[in-house]
Amino acid sequence: MDFSIKAFDTKNTVATAKTGCVAVAVFENKKLSAAAKALDGGGDITAALKSGDITGKAGTTLLLRGVNGANAERVLLVGLGSDEAISEKSFATGVQAALKAFGSLGASDAIIALPMTEVKERDVNWAIHCVVQAALESEYRGDTQKSKRDPAPAGVKKIALAVPSSVATKAALAQAIAIGNGVALTRNLGDLPANICTPTHLANTAKKLAKDYKFDVEVLDRKQLEALKMGSFLSVTSGSDEAPKFIVLKHMGGKAKDAPVVLVGKGITFDTGGISIKAGPGMDEMKYDMCGAASVLGTFRAIGEMNLKLNVVGIVAACENMPSGRATKPGDIVTSMNGLTIEVLNTDAEGRLVLCDALTYAERFNPAAVVDIATLTGACVIALGHHNSGLFTRSDAAHDKLAEELLAAGKKASDTAWRMPIEEAYNEQLKSNFADLANIGTPGGGSVTAAAFLENFTKKYTWAHLDIAGTAWKSGAAKGATGRPVPLLANFLIGRV
Repeated sequence: MDFSIKAFDTKNTVATAKTGCVAVAVFENKKLSAAAKALDGGGDITAALKSGDITGKAGTTLLLRGVNGANAERVLLVGLGSDEAISEKSFATGVQAALKAFGSLGASDAIIALPMTEVKERDVNWAIHCVVQAALESEYRGDTQKSKRDPAPAGVKKIALAVPSSVATKAALAQAIAIGNGVALTRNLGDLPANICTPTHLANTAKKLAKDYKFDVEVLDRKQLEALKMGSFLSVTSGSDEAPKFIVLKHMGGKAKDAPVVLVGKGITFDTGGISIKAGPGMDEMKYDMCGAASVLGTFRAIGEMNLKLNVVGIVAACENMPSGRATKPGDIVTSMNGLTIEVLNTDAEGRLVLCDALTYAERFNPAAVVDIATLTGACVIALGHHNSGLFTRSDAAHDKLAEELLAAGKKASDTAWRMPIEEAYNEQLKSNFADLANIGTPGGGSVTAAAFLENFTKKYTWAHLDIAGTAWKSGAAKGATGRPVPLLANFLIGRV
């Protein structure tokens, strides 16, 4: 999909624009947007509204041809609900409906002339991101492994956005495209089956990103992890024949003296639960247990395309969690990289065992902040459903500031998170008679005790944890990776430049 900005003035108007289709807004009270009025010289749009062929309800559409007063071949009327306050949801619904209509047109180009400056509590830059990301998501294909793929729809391939041309809108467009491409990479990695998207595949993806965007990259193998004494991480991979990979990407776009932001992604490319094996139904979705890692790689693609002026380090701890004669058993005790011993009471609580060593490794970068991203707990889905990612940090000035940054970035990107508590009391649930920590807590607060476990390995820097178990993918008929929280992470990093 190609995107551009189309600025109109008194001489070059939406009515004179030559294009395959122009999308304009109409409202439930029979009113027209400014762009629709400009095309209604012959009254065709007003007549369509009066006829009842389109109600103006958000997401309704009506395609008109040969509109008297328009130079465009087609005019697409798009309902946006009430004109008094165009809500974020109504605008996004209208955009998605317009893009769906574009997909079935014989035209190759179109202009979106919706009222992009009039969305309640949003600015034009948000509207640009909304359109671009929705367009790229509509173009995404999850059927790469089918022997006979459905033919790609012809439809519109070039979209011009009718907004003022400025440094800000051009930057917003470039950022939106970069973030959309990062989301697409994350979705693709998540949707690939685990026999293809192995730890080695993630490592090769990181190497390709490094080549394309001039990142530094390092991939540590089992012997190097053993030398680093990552006993916790290695305990998870011990039952698998797939080689573990510990991937480190560096984008040094800021000043050499500036401390980096470190993103740490959980990369369990398939999670059987190990010896504490999961139930069979739905286990196929455990290929998505590497979506934290995928989001780190997708975010790196975005910041690489933007050439973000910031130092960012990405860490991906990738392996499988499989049962075998070599697998870690419930009751085994392992020693983490920072020396803490862990009693593994449940081998299906493996993400925290992988992340804790990665979080210890992050210390060497003297980070400005560390954010780990993981499909960590089903308990987070119970707590927050599929709307918000869970955000966990300590409660002090530095961590409150980091939490506010992440929450604001999520709101800006429509990729929201909700802050959950971490308190010393939850560590009481992680006590073990035989080791420094147990890898699961006593019943209650499962997502919080998981975060509290990780917190023990983050004492030397400012840290936040994002539990994306409810937001990284969808089940059912719409099964597939979502690409979240790449928009949140990218906007968080942009805000730090």
